[in-house]
Amino acid sequence: MTMMEEHLEETTKSIRCMVLTVKDSCSYEDDESGALVRSMLEEEGHCVTEYQIVNAEYSLIQHWIKIAAIRADVDAILITGGTGIALHDTTHEAVRDSLDKEMPGFGELFRHLSFKEEIGTAAILSRAIAGVRDGKAIFSMPRPTGAIQLAMDRIILPEIGSVMKEILMDKVRV
Repeated sequence: MTMMEEHLEETTKSIRCMVLTVKDSCSYEDDESGALVRSMLEEEGHCVTEYQIVNAEYSLIQHWIKIAAIRADVDAILITGGTGIALHDTTHEAVRDSLDKEMPGFGELFRHLSFKEEIGTAAILSRAIAGVRDGKAIFSMPRPTGAIQLAMDRIILPEIGSVMKEILMDKVRV
């Protein structure tokens, strides 16, 4: 293994994450979705460097994505909530409009798994999205804990190291 490969391997073992819960009326004490994401990350050896509850406003969601993009202690942003089709659900648009590159497979796979294992045809209501902004991975998923468990167990946790490795390799090439 080359020195670069060893560095990449070590760097992607513990991802530094920002966790955002998008919800208008929620306290840190009753935020089950944010608590679940944080505990699942930490159980896998990742580090939560920031955790915020953000009102479901496009500009506030984008503000936190911009903050994460410039912070050296954040590699990935995990967002819960605001992914439905109601008018006030703007997380999808805020994330989509922030991305340098979209990972359409995340939303596609999440909806496929949701359809098969969880909620059937109601999966069409989910607008889960993921991508990359300024060298940071962004994953946006619905807020219900069942949806979070599915996204984290079946997609994000198994792949976050590979995603970060790709992002880091891209930085090395530049």
